[in-house]
Amino acid sequence: QVQLVESGGGLVRPGGSLRLSCAASGISFSFATMGWYRQAPGKQRELVAATGAGTTNYADSAKGRFTISRDNAENTVYLQMNSLKPEDTAVYYCNARFVLPFNVKRDYWGQGTQVTVSS
Repeated sequence: QVQLVESGGGLVRPGGSLRLSCAASGISFSFATMGWYRQAPGKQRELVAATGAGTTNYADSAKGRFTISRDNAENTVYLQMNSLKPEDTAVYYCNARFVLPFNVKRDYWGQGTQVTVSS
């Protein structure tokens, strides 16, 4: 059974920091591209950052402020978020992606964790 369990969300003031964690089980973690996505009310889910196969990608809005990292020994991926802005307010989702033969993508999702940036 695949499980992705996020933690670390909460309420933070503008300019503050949060560290999200996602603990994975039931998957071959080291082979997955792990990512963080977010979805704000009324908006589509968007990629924040992803890491896998030696590469790391960030959304333009995350560059310079957020850092994604992973611990393959602990099957955990992290998102360090600094200099948070009100527009970062969203539900943040952990994603594990596997690319199968014929470029078929298989995605697994966590339940999401709320991040609210407000004074």
